[in-house]
Amino acid sequence: MRKDLNIDVHHLTRVEGHGNIVVNMKNGVLQKAELDIVEAPRFFEAMLKGRNFMEVAIITSRICGICSLGHQIASLKATEKALGLEVSGQTKILRRILTDGATFQSNTLHALFLAAPDFLEVGSVFPLVNTHKDVVLAALRLKRLANDIGDVISGRAIHPIRCVPGGFTMLPGEKELKVLQERLKTEGMTDIRFIVDVIASLADKIPSFNRETEYISLTSEEEYALYDGVICSSDTGTYPVEKYLEITNEFVVAHSSSKHARFNRSSYMVGALARFNNNHQQLHPFAGEVAKKLGLSAPCFNPYMNTVAQLVEVAHCIENSIMLMDRLLSDGIRFEKPNQTPAQYGRGIAATEVPRGILFHDYTYN
Repeated sequence: MRKDLNIDVHHLTRVEGHGNIVVNMKNGVLQKAELDIVEAPRFFEAMLKGRNFMEVAIITSRICGICSLGHQIASLKATEKALGLEVSGQTKILRRILTDGATFQSNTLHALFLAAPDFLEVGSVFPLVNTHKDVVLAALRLKRLANDIGDVISGRAIHPIRCVPGGFTMLPGEKELKVLQERLKTEGMTDIRFIVDVIASLADKIPSFNRETEYISLTSEEEYALYDGVICSSDTGTYPVEKYLEITNEFVVAHSSSKHARFNRSSYMVGALARFNNNHQQLHPFAGEVAKKLGLSAPCFNPYMNTVAQLVEVAHCIENSIMLMDRLLSDGIRFEKPNQTPAQYGRGIAATEVPRGILFHDYTYN
């Protein structure tokens, strides 16, 4: 092994965002290991000041294309808390289905298009088209299915237009929901089962490496927390969302335009593995079977198993969406006007999970 090593890779590929990596080793001793986030500031906070509450979620969805739905829902929930806007159970179910769809779309793309090429020792997803064409097609079908959930319920797959404070401007038809549910039961379940079988056959490709750390996610007594919940630390327990600033403790580092965060240790992990470690007991049965088949059990301290945890969540979200659609279809879709008459003006804080971690939105209206 070389005692001196200098790695300086600019514009990392197959990551969500823009970053560089710098590693320096001298005489066999690690001197520096940095992930430099080089995206320019975008000043969304400044854009929102002085805006009407009806505009805010439309703007914040532009923070991220992949997670546009998550930012919009977190924004809507914060606005509704600040203004005292009550939303119906039907609205919450529809939002949960949207959250499931956005989660299984992003998790599938990350696991199969960004992570799998590393496990298979190829440069990108394109060689997989020749060697694992069926897997690539299954991933694309799952993405299309998730996009269609967004189209039917929220008006479009990216930057939804029907989700507004207090509800929806337009509701899906029962026939459309039945078609989506049937597709989830058939192509959705078939494709995730096939993908899991393939990944299980590659178990020896996943590095065996443990790094115990603190895992932070949302948690809920009622469900596997994605849409809503309280903050959970694997080290110290639960906290109300309103105390998020005490948990995040953001600070600036010289080498990155992205802030870092710490709580009980020097850093903590968020995302699929954190959610699995904190909430695995609330997975639906099929997702539990997938976790067992892929060798994932809690607590898991191998960060490479985050990809496996993402696939477990895909299975959970598909099953959960089917169950939520059952509830909607058995009760019938009721026409509702969104509640947009503020009962108060004040501060609202809300949180929602997206594939890569927790979103916190914090607004004050006057």
